[in-house]
Amino acid sequence: MTRFEDIAPQLEHQAIEVPSWAYGNSGTRFKVFGAAGAPRTVQEKIDDAAAVQRFTGLAPKVALHIPWDRVDDYAALTSYAHEQGMEIGTINSNTFQDDDFKLGSLTHHDEAVRRKAIEHHFECIDVMNATGSRDLKIWLPDGSNYPGQADMRGRQDRLADSLSTIYAQLSSDQRMVIEYKIFEPYFYHMDMPDWGTALVHAQALGDNAVVCLDTGHHAPSTNVEFIVTQLLRTGKLGSFDFNSRNYADDDLIVGSADPFQLFRILFEVIRGGGYSPDSGIAFMLDQCHNIEKKIPGQIRSVLNVQEMTARALMVDREALATAQQQGDVLGAHDVFMDAFYTDVRPDLAAWRESRGLPADPMGAYKASGYQDTIEADRVGGTQMSW
Repeated sequence: MTRFEDIAPQLEHQAIEVPSWAYGNSGTRFKVFGAAGAPRTVQEKIDDAAAVQRFTGLAPKVALHIPWDRVDDYAALTSYAHEQGMEIGTINSNTFQDDDFKLGSLTHHDEAVRRKAIEHHFECIDVMNATGSRDLKIWLPDGSNYPGQADMRGRQDRLADSLSTIYAQLSSDQRMVIEYKIFEPYFYHMDMPDWGTALVHAQALGDNAVVCLDTGHHAPSTNVEFIVTQLLRTGKLGSFDFNSRNYADDDLIVGSADPFQLFRILFEVIRGGGYSPDSGIAFMLDQCHNIEKKIPGQIRSVLNVQEMTARALMVDREALATAQQQGDVLGAHDVFMDAFYTDVRPDLAAWRESRGLPADPMGAYKASGYQDTIEADRVGGTQMSW
């Protein structure tokens, strides 16, 4: 039986990147909801991300989204982040909010439109250079709504050419992280619909091209942990976008709908060597807190990942392997489930206190008065949103 004290040292290096957009206003396709205390500047987003780090010790990086987080001086922004105890993480591009990209961006039939999309990614690389970011993440919103609307083969060829042009601009220590999504905003076909398509493009580009797995971007009943296994086997799992879903890309708090899935995913990450400090895998949240308060939503999210990581580390790997080799189907399953049902919360609370962190980060945040302060102080200006 694995004990918490045996796995506790492996929790020391855990780091979960938080998204800047999670702190701004968000909503549904029908409405963006305003929230008291929502940040009005990128700096205020960083302040909120730093609050999550202070209460959890789990979130030392904040990802940026361009143009949502565009500023005149990225070096100054990076210095500001460092002053708050934060680093700038992944730089995310955006080719889904410009009228020119209605029929495609990197895959568009018009070379001028494709060039505009490529140059947007060049801007993102400039931001990477200024902030010290390692990863350029590309979620491609391109696709079509009707059969016959688009030349799917031609779009794949143009996509390969566009990605190659962007990839050539990266330095040797930077990565292109390719994200996929089965549907939305288009509903007949997406140009980057699944992990296989993303993997094919990443393999063609080179060693510094990897795949991002967003846990909400799959068809119902997809075995996501199997995808984790395959991408780890090929050395192409670059990052996660953790969230939770009931129906599709719901972007809910990770672990809220199916905590067992999160446990299974993290077990395969650990099993495949993806949890080691030198794995290069970025564990990031991609969530929209539409009706709950933003900062507690992020605190709850990183704590859920930490808890399921601890449970996954608790799996008795030796007993599991023995049962598997003996063909003991239920015995192997029992070993797996014993770890999942282990309540590690009291141990995690004591472990946090031993590191100078609050035993109950959610309660400590509520008692801190930070939420009351930002709601009182952030009056006037324009709240940031997508």
